[in-house]
Amino acid sequence: MKRAVLLMIAVALPVVALAQGPGLGQGLGSAVGGALGRVSNVTGDVLHSTSTLGQTVESLATLRIDRLATFVQEHRATVERDDTGAPARAHEILLLDPDPAALRIATDAGFALIEQGDLDGLGLGYARLRTPAGKGLSSALRTLRKVLPGRTVTADQIHFASGSVAPSSGAAPSHAAPGNTRVGIIDGGVRPGARVADQAGFAKGAPHPDAHAQAIASLLAGAGTGRVYVADVYGTDPAGGDALAIARALGWMQNHGVRVVSISLVGPANPLLARAVATVQARGLVVVAAVGNDGSAAPPAYPASYPGVVAVTGVDARNHVLFEAGHALHLDYAAPGADLTAIGLDGRVEKLRGTSFAAPLAASRLAALRDGDDTRAMLDAANHEAIAPGARTGRGVLCDTCRKGI
Repeated sequence: MKRAVLLMIAVALPVVALAQGPGLGQGLGSAVGGALGRVSNVTGDVLHSTSTLGQTVESLATLRIDRLATFVQEHRATVERDDTGAPARAHEILLLDPDPAALRIATDAGFALIEQGDLDGLGLGYARLRTPAGKGLSSALRTLRKVLPGRTVTADQIHFASGSVAPSSGAAPSHAAPGNTRVGIIDGGVRPGARVADQAGFAKGAPHPDAHAQAIASLLAGAGTGRVYVADVYGTDPAGGDALAIARALGWMQNHGVRVVSISLVGPANPLLARAVATVQARGLVVVAAVGNDGSAAPPAYPASYPGVVAVTGVDARNHVLFEAGHALHLDYAAPGADLTAIGLDGRVEKLRGTSFAAPLAASRLAALRDGDDTRAMLDAANHEAIAPGARTGRGVLCDTCRKGI
């Protein structure tokens, strides 16, 4: 299960504030004056010595490597590493913009067509190909790229949640009065009877109730989001959370008129997902994504690192950036990511920590500030509202007052 790989060590390690790269992503940056640039050094209120900080970063990096290795080992029937070492759907390769000639060449090379289609009306053609018997994913990728030079060939990499949920003895969170905003969640599923506008599944067994997604839906309700749309890209599939599922979910969101979507998942860059993100952005959808919880030494998180995506890190109640926060190739905002509670799958109060929970709160504020298709005005308003801008918080902390209503 994908929740088995959540970063559950977050509250057990020493709290250290890590520097995060500021600046708006390409695309959105042009609407508000351009990127500020990336900062990688540690500044500000570091709570421990440099040596302790280094050990903490190293520990997070090691935990990430071990966690992914365990995940692949436990699901080796459905998950393989691709040629970059990233976990991906086993025995499958994605070919973008397939045509009969390319498919014929692939078939002659031993690949079998599983599915050919278009991404939910986005105009992005793809083919799913099964790898030749006895050939590993990495080797199959190299083979297909050799016989189809110049074509876009990729594994279907898996994305993981960027937050942890634990039981809490605290009081139930209060809810703000619902507004008329709508926000989409691409994650797991929510429980039956949850107050959402619509829910759809994009994986085997989906929609399937999931603690991570349920907590995010509860946060959005607490922040006053009027209509929440949920796309479950995990279901009961161990290889769920793949790039193709997320891309399909983006198309579904667009078709349902959702204008701000929150994605609290992290994975490697994927060309199909990158094109899907760019396509929906061109049609007016704002994509908000968490920077992850694997520390500053982890690879850049995607989809947060795609151009134009609003990348969000998390802060605690003192507006200190979470020490475990990862990074993207740009950073736009921070939002509350700790000292939060939500209603869980069993109706009980859950304690939350992680950048997973910052992203939907930032998305909620952006949706509330949005007026029609004017993305520039929305971002200008967000920049004016955000507090404590800086190297670790980008344009500043959004939804700071949301914590009081959750």
